[in-house]
Amino acid sequence: MEGKIFYVTKEKLKNLQKEHDELVVTEHQKISGQEAPRMLESEDINPEFVSYQEEVTSMRDRIDELKDILEHHQIIKNPPKEQQNTVGVGATVKMDVGGNKAEFMITGTLEADPMVGKISNESPVGKALLGHKIGDEVIVDSPEKTTYKIRDIKYEVS
Repeated sequence: MEGKIFYVTKEKLKNLQKEHDELVVTEHQKISGQEAPRMLESEDINPEFVSYQEEVTSMRDRIDELKDILEHHQIIKNPPKEQQNTVGVGATVKMDVGGNKAEFMITGTLEADPMVGKISNESPVGKALLGHKIGDEVIVDSPEKTTYKIRDIKYEVS
């Protein structure tokens, strides 16, 4: 993940920061607040110890992941007026797709949810739409060839 920029809304950033802070407190309480189970129970490895280690490792991994996101994020903002006719992260794009109408908001990977019309800037369609304008036809070949004709672009990032 090094060098990657995570595009997030202000709300998502706030939620990620809260999750990070809560996990740090929970991890600290878990490590310092209770005695870790003993590693060996007779001659066998204690299953409670294994479970404890897995839980602490999982928590530490998520904390590290969140820390990386928080250190390498960029807030999604509306671009200057003269750039709002071009698809970018944060744009809601209306288009025709094979005779049907579609509408997607281009988001960062952390907020993408195609079921609610949010696609990632790193997805094949999102990546292909970036930089295009109203009237452009964009062909995406994943998994089959599909043509997207851009009808409208709006920015309403809060």
